[in-house]
Amino acid sequence: MLQTRPAFHVGTHPTYSRIRHIDADPNALRVFFADAATIDVQELEYVPFMRFIIGKRLDDALGGDFGETIRAIIADRDTGGFTIGVAGTTQNDADYVRFGTAVAHLVGPSNFDAMSKTFYARFTVEHTDASDSYLRQAYRDMTLHTDGTFVDDATDWLLMMKFAERNAKGGESRLLHLDDWAERDRFAHHPLATVPLTYKSPPSKNVTQIVKRPTFFQSNGKTCLSFIDQFVYPDSQAQATYLHELSQSLERAAVATPLPTGDLVMLNNAFWAHGRAAFATHPELYRELMRQRGVFAK
Repeated sequence: MLQTRPAFHVGTHPTYSRIRHIDADPNALRVFFADAATIDVQELEYVPFMRFIIGKRLDDALGGDFGETIRAIIADRDTGGFTIGVAGTTQNDADYVRFGTAVAHLVGPSNFDAMSKTFYARFTVEHTDASDSYLRQAYRDMTLHTDGTFVDDATDWLLMMKFAERNAKGGESRLLHLDDWAERDRFAHHPLATVPLTYKSPPSKNVTQIVKRPTFFQSNGKTCLSFIDQFVYPDSQAQATYLHELSQSLERAAVATPLPTGDLVMLNNAFWAHGRAAFATHPELYRELMRQRGVFAK
């Protein structure tokens, strides 16, 4: 059922009903972008409090309770995720950074992203790839995972925004809420579920630390997940078999969810797993995304 707010509407996502889709009034967004134009991207990178200032400007433009609404969605175990876009009001990369940063910082501060050496990362997916992880590999599914597994920092939420896309068929977001995973309890109640496992990242991530963390944990009495197949190093055949079967089960349950250019998806990282579907081969394939991830505001 559609809920009306001063300058935005909250409804149900057409592909994945757990996700809320927010339609923002284009006139209100134009007001925001005009107001936010005085804050350049470098200022957002260099002055952390400006990220909260731009969030407040978006909240004001959309009616003052937008931030409260999205915080409630992200915290709600029954939903925990939403999509929203710029409604065709801009195609400017700097505006996309401003918008994504504003949305994120109404929920909480972004973590430092060691890959990009600032609070957000922009990366492309193209026909050829020479990277050391699945992040930029276009022609294979990016397997379901959660973020922040190989760093000590807490990662409460994840935001991905699509900046550009050309010659792209496929490549949908692949999402799964843990409460929609039919085999969840088989793995969450396994003897290895709470055994701390070793996580290490490849050189491109610019993270040298080694982290030990369990695959499943509890938050507010609910089952949560911390897992990525690429960066976990099992100590035994039994651990490897458990992780392999878990990953295959996640893959079978994933829901392909399109994300238009200019839209973003924000998810609670504790109980949503995410990935990306493979693209159809095209020599001039191009997609650019922005990633932010962080913690809830205190």
